[in-house]
Amino acid sequence: MRREVRTAEGRSLVAERWGDPDGKPVFLLHGMPGSRLGPAPRGMVLYQRRVQLIAYDRPGYGGSDRHPGRTVADVAREVAAVADAFGLDGFAVAGRSGGGPGALACAALLPERVTRTAALVPLAPRDAEDLDWFAGMAASNVEAYSTAGTDPERLVARMIPRAAGIRRDPGRLLDELRRELTANDRMIVSDAGLRAMLLRNYREGVRTSAWGWIDDILAFSGPWGFDPADIRCPVLIWHGELDVFSPVGHSRWLGRRIPGATTTIDPAAAHFAALRALPDVLTWLLRESPTPLGEQQPV
Repeated sequence: MRREVRTAEGRSLVAERWGDPDGKPVFLLHGMPGSRLGPAPRGMVLYQRRVQLIAYDRPGYGGSDRHPGRTVADVAREVAAVADAFGLDGFAVAGRSGGGPGALACAALLPERVTRTAALVPLAPRDAEDLDWFAGMAASNVEAYSTAGTDPERLVARMIPRAAGIRRDPGRLLDELRRELTANDRMIVSDAGLRAMLLRNYREGVRTSAWGWIDDILAFSGPWGFDPADIRCPVLIWHGELDVFSPVGHSRWLGRRIPGATTTIDPAAAHFAALRALPDVLTWLLRESPTPLGEQQPV
C-alpha cells in the first residue's frame, strides 16, 4: 500500500507498506542514496513473521519533497507522521547505512512509541568524541564528507551531475564503487536478484533530483540534534568488520555510547552484508525479551 503523507509543515512524504497488514509494524529506513524501494525481506518472509514493513522516501528522495537544512533528528518527526497516517501507535525501527542514524533518532526522540531499534552499518555523529571519524573510510566518502564541511557549494556542484548519470544508468553507481568494494561486497552485489533491487532503489532515489543525497551528506556532517546516550529502548548494532563505507569504528563507538546496546560484529563481512542480515535482524526486532542476535563482541 502506497500513501502520500503530509508533515506538520505541509511537506509531502511518499511511504509504502508491505507484508501482513495485521502484523507487528517495523519501519525500515533506507540507505544513501536510496528510497522506500530499497532491498527488504520478501513478502513471504514478512507474512511468516507476521510483520507489516513500512518504508518512506526521506525528503528529497523519490517522491518526497525536499527539506533544506534537515538534521538527523528530523527523521523522528517524519517517522511519527508516517506512523500516524497508518494508524500505528508503537513500532520497531531498523535503519541500514544512511538510515542507521535516523533509526537511532527515533529511539532517542520517540521513547513512548519505539519498542526496539536496529542500526546496521551506521555512521556515528561527526562530532563524536574519541573517534577518528575518517579512519578506515573509502576515499570517495572521505572526499564527500570533507567537502560538505568545507565547501558545501562545491559538493552540490559535484553531486548534481553524478546523480543525473545514475538516474540514466543506476548501475553506474555500483560501477563507481567497484574499485573500493571488498571481495565480500563484490560477491554480494553480484547476485542478480539483489543487484536488481539495488538498481531499482538507486533509480527511484535520484529520480527527481540529487537533493536527498546532498542533504543526507550535509546532515551527517553536522550535529545530529540528539545524543545517542539518551536512548533507553533495546538497541542492536550490526556491522561488518571489513566495511570501508561506514567503518566499524563507528559502531564500536555507538555501542559504548548507547546504554545496554547489543553490538554484533561479523569479522568476515563488509558493508553490503547488512542486506543478508536483515531477516535475522527483523526476528530480533520482534522479540519481547532482550536476547542478543548472534555473538556480541567487546566494543
